[in-house]
Amino acid sequence: MAATPDEARMSVRVRRIAFRAWDAMRDLTTASPARFAVLVFVILILLFTALFSLPAAAANGQRTPLADALFTAVSTICVTGLSTVNMYSDWSPLGRVITYVGVNVGALGVLTLASILGLVISKRLGLRAKLIAAGDSNPLRAHGGPVNEGQTIRLGEVGQLLRTVALSTLVIEAALAVLIYPSLIIGGIDPVVALWEAPYYAAMSFTNTGFVPNADGLLPFAQDYYLLTVLMIGVFLGSIGFPVIFTLWRHWWRFRLWSLHAKLTIITTVVLFFAGAGVILLLEYDNPLTFGSMDAWDTTFQAFFLSAMTRSGGFSVVNIGDLNGATLVVGSMLMFVGGGSASTAGGIKVTTLAVLALAVWSEAKGRPSVQAFGRRIPSDVQRVALSVVAWGATIVALSTVTISRITDAPIEHVLFDVISGFATVGLSTGLTAELPDPAVYVLALTMFMGRIGTVTLAAAVAASSRSQLYALPVERPIVG
Repeated sequence: MAATPDEARMSVRVRRIAFRAWDAMRDLTTASPARFAVLVFVILILLFTALFSLPAAAANGQRTPLADALFTAVSTICVTGLSTVNMYSDWSPLGRVITYVGVNVGALGVLTLASILGLVISKRLGLRAKLIAAGDSNPLRAHGGPVNEGQTIRLGEVGQLLRTVALSTLVIEAALAVLIYPSLIIGGIDPVVALWEAPYYAAMSFTNTGFVPNADGLLPFAQDYYLLTVLMIGVFLGSIGFPVIFTLWRHWWRFRLWSLHAKLTIITTVVLFFAGAGVILLLEYDNPLTFGSMDAWDTTFQAFFLSAMTRSGGFSVVNIGDLNGATLVVGSMLMFVGGGSASTAGGIKVTTLAVLALAVWSEAKGRPSVQAFGRRIPSDVQRVALSVVAWGATIVALSTVTISRITDAPIEHVLFDVISGFATVGLSTGLTAELPDPAVYVLALTMFMGRIGTVTLAAAVAASSRSQLYALPVERPIVG
């Protein structure tokens, strides 16, 4: 049957609108990969909010309130692990599957995910997709313009990096699940149920999310050092970042061939792991609510476990709200630093801390440039590191003040949960579950900005700014 003139005109209009939308999307990815990446994450969060709002996703068969559905979607896609609801009892099996899928999608990273979507659409990895993906391995690319290729991942290696991201996620999570399964069986979990819980734990450790698939969480396994060690390994592998995994995959333990980024990431991560454990041990060994009732070995191991989890893991054996105030401050500092760049961890990233520490050391030694392992770190990288810290501290401060004003909760608890959200850690003093809806939206926005990354956000906002083609006269203000 032939179409009527009105139907034909409508079809032409629909095609024109579709072509305009496609052209607008292409222009957006070309002009600003950062804005395109933010848009992708916003769309994903809205999609998963709708999924969590389905009555079938809730255990009671009723529609989940918007604030809880949105917060859960943000926490899932941003691999945070904070929740305003009980992630075990309030969701149906469908809701838990949605959570499992969401954390694996969100763990890929903003720009990496955007490039993979572009690859799926275009069937090939063109220059635009490579530029988008490379932004995850070097945030300087998000600003546009020429970029020095002497960095972690070069454009020619982006295709290999994407394959590494996909393969490492599948292989590492599968290996973790195989290692976790026997421990669950020994712990009394039904073998059939363990077939689901083992991959769930594996995904939550590698993605640094920290959700648990049972009512009691890790409490039944508090003395199972094998399981806790496997979870720490998963968190460590997820937190070092895909570019570091890519470097290790190419060069294994030939330290001399590692990139500077990989060296700084591994060294700083290990130093913070041991330093954090030592400080937590000193502060909590006599706390009767946490480590005070444990013997020396248990106390030492749990201090290392908590140090690893505050870096972005989110799992917890002790009640975080029972920690001393000083320990909460130390935990907040560790969470603010977070893990490696282009990883499943959040925070300002360990390489940012390493670059700033090297800059301070170079200034103290009177060196004309910042150096490490026979390489000079250029000034633009130092400026980005300073910007990341400044933006991160500003976001945390504003969110803390706002939520504290809304709730009148103890400031140390608010600060801890806010930094946990910003750094996508997932540990909580218990405050998050009690937040009113306005504070829930503020913390959700904090998690989103923390996961997107301050550099990507700044690049998205400044994408339309004009380049300055001239230099102004120099004048030195007094500093310090």
